[in-house]
Amino acid sequence: MADDRNPPLIRREGGPEPQPRRPVDEEPPPEREHHQDDEYRWHTGTQRPTGVQDAVEFVEVHKAFGRNKILRGLNLGIPEDKISMILGPSGTGKSVCIKHMVGLLYPDEGDVLVHGESVPNMPDEQLFEMRKKFGVLFQDGALFGSMDLYDNVAFPLRQHTDKGEDEIEEIVMRRLREVGLDGSREKAPNELSGGMRKRAGFARALVLDPDIVLFDEPDSGLDPVRTALLCELIQEVHEENGGAYVVITHDIMSAKRVAEYIAVLWKGRIVESGPADELFNSDNQFVRQFLAGASQGPLGME
Repeated sequence: MADDRNPPLIRREGGPEPQPRRPVDEEPPPEREHHQDDEYRWHTGTQRPTGVQDAVEFVEVHKAFGRNKILRGLNLGIPEDKISMILGPSGTGKSVCIKHMVGLLYPDEGDVLVHGESVPNMPDEQLFEMRKKFGVLFQDGALFGSMDLYDNVAFPLRQHTDKGEDEIEEIVMRRLREVGLDGSREKAPNELSGGMRKRAGFARALVLDPDIVLFDEPDSGLDPVRTALLCELIQEVHEENGGAYVVITHDIMSAKRVAEYIAVLWKGRIVESGPADELFNSDNQFVRQFLAGASQGPLGME
């Protein structure tokens, strides 16, 4: 007697060869698992040694905003006394890293260390002191429109120190000379070009003699010539002052000009990191594609 649950196969004339039907009481075959390893197959996590200690360290850091997972197990070290660049596609979490370093954001899981001290576990008083180790250059310079250039650069000194005005003027003018703006002290921010505002923000980032300077896409909005000049300025000031410089960007030419250490960030994790010359010669297909600015490779338009 035929099994009513599994009627015989009927082949349509000219149609494809029929496939055997699965009995209704048979378990369906397991669906192919979409392994997380597929998504991260280019993320070797290779961290090539630099020979120096880390100024900042991310340890298995996870951060999400609602359902949007930004950092997904980030492990990253920023070496002391080098110009480091965190490179990666737009929207991959580069600026979120900066906010974790200075305690503006806290990880959902994991830890962020500055000179070996856990930022999320710092009491407020210690956190405020720790932030004095940092200078930050924001994308647009972030100058106060109601102050002239001199007062903008002097603001951190007046806010965080007990220095007198004579000493403040000496420090401010030294920093303005470094960035080529000593003749513009009385200008308002709206009288400055985009490149001048960036340099003014750089001067302000330096007045507290920070151990770590953060640059959030300093080349944003600048033409290629002014980008090159700003990169030269970053190099010159670093050679004179030292410290850990961290540049967030996706501009490959800037990386070629000034980076001593590169970390490539994608999908919330480090693909590879290490000395710049080694990264530019990496065998990793994603790293090679991104650093070459090539259209062919693992990174698409998604």
